[in-house]
Amino acid sequence: MSLDGLQTSIENISALQAILWCLYPMAVLVALEFLARSIDDDDDQGGGTLIPILEGAQ
Repeated sequence: MSLDGLQTSIENISALQAILWCLYPMAVLVALEFLARSIDDDDDQGGGTLIPILEGAQ
């Protein structure tokens, strides 16, 4: 790839495309995080019990 071809490709991209190119990986990571949280039942609604380890520590 020559520098002329690179310059041409840079000139053909819009500002909106550049912003979206930077933001879409973060959107994918956030979507994966939401998916992982929806699958994982880590909120003790499924019958979890509290273990008072630090109950006596003052």
